[in-house]
Amino acid sequence: MSNERKYGKEARAAYGDDVIDQSNEMIKNMTRKQHEKAIALSQALMEKLTEAKAQGDPGGALAQEAADLHRQWLSFYWPKYSKEAHAGLARMYVDDERFTAYYDKQGPGTAQFLRDAILIYTQLDR
Repeated sequence: MSNERKYGKEARAAYGDDVIDQSNEMIKNMTRKQHEKAIALSQALMEKLTEAKAQGDPGGALAQEAADLHRQWLSFYWPKYSKEAHAGLARMYVDDERFTAYYDKQGPGTAQFLRDAILIYTQLDR
């Protein structure tokens, strides 16, 4: 797996071998339909995120829909969802220039907007 070679050591240090091994198994065992759904969710997230950022309110309905799409997308890669881990990942999107560059391809400040939306999303009682 490309991500394992590129980020494996770093991810394992941050999340532990068990979590990364489980995630790798999920990816390896993903059906074509699941893979297509994950890609579709990623595309829907980016579209919703761009639309929400134009409104400028990370707590607004569109931004919260984007945060929920992000959670749904994560479910294809994470063995177990937690609000804390989701919030931590969102913070990393701003703290790590590699993630910032990826999201900011949608426009400057997109990574920060997504982080803010997810931080609000993860504080809600669900």
